[in-house]
Amino acid sequence: MLASGRGSNLGAILEACRHDEFPARVVVVVSDRERAPALERAREAGVAALFLDPKAYGDRAAYDEALVATLERHRPGLVCLAGFMRLLSPAFVGAWAGRLMNVHPSLLPAFPGLDTHARALAAGVKIHGCTVHFVTPALDQGPVVIQAALPVRAADSAQTLAARVLKLEHVIYPRAVKWFLEDRLVVDGGTVSVKGNDADGDAQLIVSPD
Repeated sequence: MLASGRGSNLGAILEACRHDEFPARVVVVVSDRERAPALERAREAGVAALFLDPKAYGDRAAYDEALVATLERHRPGLVCLAGFMRLLSPAFVGAWAGRLMNVHPSLLPAFPGLDTHARALAAGVKIHGCTVHFVTPALDQGPVVIQAALPVRAADSAQTLAARVLKLEHVIYPRAVKWFLEDRLVVDGGTVSVKGNDADGDAQLIVSPD
């Protein structure tokens, strides 16, 4: 996993990994920030935690090349972005094509990029949420795996809306990872479906009443 901050989505996936039916374990967490809380969270869980300093490399391409090499040493089947605050080069994305996921705090394709909650409030939307998607070179435009939605409250601020959406991220990200590792995701062009999608536990859209 790649993380730059507190690693709450990392925590959600680590918690999922503790259950016998979850077909995965986190093998390494890499951060571009030496003091990222996500690294300490990984160490506490007994997971390799590495700081890869961007300042040690001449440019983004060199950094991403080192990042690919670092990940490859741990042989992950899937690379998950968990608040990794760097734009990844096309070469990096290409190296992990079809095996690179991200969770984004909006209902894509609405509000790609940063400041999603403030932008959603400014636009006056009535429904907001989050999306797990495969990463492609185009920012936040990869095939959607699963989304979760909730109503925007009249009293919501960007901070309260972010906190409510984050809880949904913790639900859908582990679910998407589980589907991938069970080889249940089928990507057809820009559309993702789930094999055996015949139960509520396999829903690709979760709507929260809260």
